[in-house]
This record gives sequence, C-alpha cells and structure tokens, in this order.
Amino acid sequence: MLKRFAVALAVILGLGFAGSPAFAKLSDPENLQVFRAVQRQVLNYAFFTIFDNVEMQIDNGVVTLTGKVTQPFKRTDIERRVARVKGVTEVRNRIDVLPVSQFDDELRIRLANAIYGHSAFIGYGSAANPPIHIIVERGRVTLEGVVNNDADRLLVRSIASSFLAFEVKDELQTVAEAREELERL
Repeated sequence: MLKRFAVALAVILGLGFAGSPAFAKLSDPENLQVFRAVQRQVLNYAFFTIFDNVEMQIDNGVVTLTGKVTQPFKRTDIERRVARVKGVTEVRNRIDVLPVSQFDDELRIRLANAIYGHSAFIGYGSAANPPIHIIVERGRVTLEGVVNNDADRLLVRSIASSFLAFEVKDELQTVAEAREELERL
C-alpha cells in the first residue's frame, strides 16, 4: 500500500508528536521505520532550508522524492542520503530544481524576514527545522508546512500577500489537520 508523507508533516514529528496515536495505526511498521529514517536524512541535511520542500512516498522500500529545491546539488545530495537508508531499495528522484532568478531570491528573503520576524512567529523561526517553507518560482509563492492554528495560517498568508508576488498559494496545514491526515494513513 502506497503511503504519501510530506516533510511538512515530518515537522510534527520533530516537534514531539512522534508518539501520537496516529502512528500506532499505520499498517506497515517497516514503511514507518523507513519513513522516519528518510525524514531524518532530509531534515538533517545541512543545506535543506525553508526555501526547499521535499515530499516522499514510500512503498516497500521504494522511495519516491518530489518537491522543489533551490540548487541542483541539493537534489543530488538528498537522493544520495536517502539511498543510504537501511530498508531503501530504490530512490526515484522527482525533485525539481527551481530556476535561477534574482527576483525570486529577493522575494524569498523578504518573505522569510517578514514571516519569521513577525512577533507571532518568533517561536516558529527558532526551531531547528522551521515549519513554514516558502517556495518561490517565477514570482509565484507557495507556502508549505505546518502552523499551530487557522489564525496563524491566515496571518502567514496575509503577510505573503502583501508582497509583489504574481500569486500566493496556501498549502499550509494546521497541526490538527496534519494529525488527522496521519490518522487516515
């Protein structure tokens, strides 16, 4: 059975929810074990930032990586790290590399400063792996990750919408929504 896990959901694990009942319901403990090991490889990668987003699908040792990263070497490095995980038999790397753009780079920095500099999100920014990811591609912003509640999600979107982006897409989940998704697995 194919299970889709987003690194955004993985942030919940990093925040101490690893022992939540949702994981006890997973039917394949081997996939869960491989997921946790792959998750550690991605989140502990020194060059993985809030401007990158990696999602994974795990099916009997076959890991399919998707998402977007800012540099080509990240795509390759993440694939290598995941391939070394015990239990991974194959890695299908479908991670896209974002195009080089000074405008996008400036927009990323301005958005990150505005979001993580806001008093409501100081706690978010102090985490080892900040849970709000800002993906900018050709002037279009996608917000990925996990926030505490709907008020935080609306505030992040409001901040992002105040910049000169062609579009702002909100893919953020609340902790409650992420838990519900995990329970469905």
